Amino acid sequence: MKLVFATHNQNKFKEVKLLLPSHIELMSLTDIGCTEDIPETAETIEGNAVLKTEFIRNHYGLDCFADDTGLEVSALNSEPGVHSARYAGENKNSEDNIDKLLKNLADKEDRSARFKTAIALSINIQSVLFLGTCDGTITRVRRGEKGFGYDSVFLPEGSKETFAEMNLQEKSKVGHRGKAMRQLIAYLTQG
Repeated sequence: MKLVFATHNQNKFKEVKLLLPSHIELMSLTDIGCTEDIPETAETIEGNAVLKTEFIRNHYGLDCFADDTGLEVSALNSEPGVHSARYAGENKNSEDNIDKLLKNLADKEDRSARFKTAIALSINIQSVLFLGTCDGTITRVRRGEKGFGYDSVFLPEGSKETFAEMNLQEKSKVGHRGKAMRQLIAYLTQG
């Protein structure tokens, strides 16, 4: 089975490829010659995931899945949410995003947050949506060198390590993307 994962993010691609069974051949947007930045103009994380799969289906006619992830911080009225990648501007700079987040949380006692991933699958002209969440807190300083995005400031519930201090296998066990991916894999391998 061949599936396109609609992403240009190589960190995300590696993380997802690690989770998929070997009989699924995973292709990135680069592999299919898609160089454009697929518009993410929906008002929700779920909506953005669906937009990406519709783009691939309409332009390339391939079975695919896409994800969108957002960090929702309680004290900031669920910001950055759907705007997580562009929180500090259109250049999608993770360090700037973290700086803005830590500045906005500087005087807040409540640092609870959750990551939410939506994965939209478009296969055999059917569309299915999978959701994964991970509750935790935002640390006051960056910790760890692994991961990407907000990983260095997100401490999952029940863990002593941020996502950026965990290896990919550890992160996938407890993380939002891993939870949504396990649902996707179960769907793809059923019956």
